[in-house]
This record gives sequence, structure tokens and C-alpha cells, in this order.
Amino acid sequence: MTSYRMPLARPKDSAMIAGVCAGLAQRFGMKPSTVRILFLVSCLLPGPQFLVYLVLWVLIPKR
Repeated sequence: MTSYRMPLARPKDSAMIAGVCAGLAQRFGMKPSTVRILFLVSCLLPGPQFLVYLVLWVLIPKR
């Protein structure tokens, strides 16, 4: 049995800032709020989270 995955794109309707978290959530079958919370929690850890978010904002096409 094959499963269809949504293409990675930033949706206009469920975007809060740029739609990156909403696009990732749709792609991986999660709720956008879950991905947003995971991103916010990851910001407490050291690392380039904001830089990755900005890169994804530029690279992921808008739907």
C-alpha cells in the first residue's frame, strides 16, 4: 500500500509568520501547533534554529 505525501510548500491559509511550520506539519502529517511548539522548545537549546527557519522561508515555495 502506498501513501501519498503532500509536497513541501508554505500554505497561505494556515501561516502565522511565514508558513514554514505549517508547511512542515502538512508534509509530515502533524498539526501545525505541534510543530510550532517543537520549534519554540528547540529555541531554548543552543543552535542555529532561527537561521534554519530563515533558510526554509526562502527555499520552500509558497502555495
